[in-house]
Amino acid sequence: MNPNRSQTSNTTRREFIKTGSAAVAAVSTLSSAALARTPQTTALQSGLFAGGTDVIRVGLIGCGGRGTGAAAQALSADPNAKLVAMGDAFYDHLDKSHKNLKKNPVAKQVQVDADHKFVGFDAYQKVIDCVDVVLLTTPPHFRPMQMRAAIEAGKHVFAEKPVAVDAPGVRSILETCKLAKEKNLSIVSGLCWRYHQGMRETFKQIHDGAAGDVMAIQCSYNTRGLWMFKREPEWSDMEWQLRNWLYFTWLSGDFNNEQHVHSLDKMAWTMKDQTPISCSGTGGRQTRTGKDYGHIYDHFAIAYEYPNGVKGFSRCRQQDGCAVDVSDHVFGTKGRVDVFKHRIYNPKGEKTWQFRGKSKNMYQVEHDEFFESIRSGKPINNGEYMTKSTMLAIMGRMAAYTGKTITWEMAMNSTEDLTPASYEWGSLPVPPVAMPGVTAFK
Repeated sequence: MNPNRSQTSNTTRREFIKTGSAAVAAVSTLSSAALARTPQTTALQSGLFAGGTDVIRVGLIGCGGRGTGAAAQALSADPNAKLVAMGDAFYDHLDKSHKNLKKNPVAKQVQVDADHKFVGFDAYQKVIDCVDVVLLTTPPHFRPMQMRAAIEAGKHVFAEKPVAVDAPGVRSILETCKLAKEKNLSIVSGLCWRYHQGMRETFKQIHDGAAGDVMAIQCSYNTRGLWMFKREPEWSDMEWQLRNWLYFTWLSGDFNNEQHVHSLDKMAWTMKDQTPISCSGTGGRQTRTGKDYGHIYDHFAIAYEYPNGVKGFSRCRQQDGCAVDVSDHVFGTKGRVDVFKHRIYNPKGEKTWQFRGKSKNMYQVEHDEFFESIRSGKPINNGEYMTKSTMLAIMGRMAAYTGKTITWEMAMNSTEDLTPASYEWGSLPVPPVAMPGVTAFK
């Protein structure tokens, strides 16, 4: 950790994008003339979108697997939605995504010409400039800056989880969500379980007291290892890290933030998004110790303390050859809830409630409700819970990295910015392990 980085502002992130874009301009397919011909929209709730028609122009920023899926779901949500622009740091990602979408049932709605395939660090802004709706599925580090740019430009946003990797990023997102409310723009979060009907009914039961007063919560995301791309000889340090963004804290926030946030979001949901008092925990690298895996941990165990003595116990692991356990349990004074199975049991172990309905694909429901909110002029703003759940994950990482008890106030007021000091494309040294320390807290 470099203590001198603690005062870095979000402006530095913007400057990075501008600096990096100059270095990759040669591979950008941007056409200024094409942008000049693109009709702009100023009143998205009026029912008139691109060129005064009923068409909603969609742009995809971040063309990985999740982004490709989100684009297909967005187009499935609205027959008059058209994907007209795509952007990514790498052309091979964009090209693969485009080809896969052209094989999808929504292929006729994929209308991205060569002039609207943008490559480079500045691709996000080029996409924003020519669409009505932005699908933001880039690595989490870039989300605060890119979401701010989209909302300032008057565009509705679907943002994948998590929304930041550090406290300055979270605070930036909070400001952006406030601006979205002022502009009557929708922000829908990729914390998809909140859009699952079985989960919605289960948490309604919890909040209505079916299990009594909540006493404790256990959430687990113990899974196997994920993808990793071996470094190619021609890759710069920057390209290597971007292509393997999962394994670098400045890009992903560590996997406690990038993946386990789903489980922590259900902890937050249980508590009606009340914030914890503090947390403490541990973690480390046991199996992913090689340089190919950057510098993130492969296991965490964090305990959160809430008002009235409620405890939240969180564990996550990404290790091959170990037992898989992705589950959530809520323990109350009248019984316990198996969240994933949508069941409630009394202290005798007898089932007292079970959700028996059918749940539509939650990824699709996110976009169905997103586009309905745009059409109806009744915007959705998931800002409160997506920022709080992200902060739960970040403060857990802080506790594990430092060995300290971290309070909510310490975490939220942290000035630790994980952005590396240098962003020279092709010359960036591998950054030191970013471990927030006590000097980062006010």
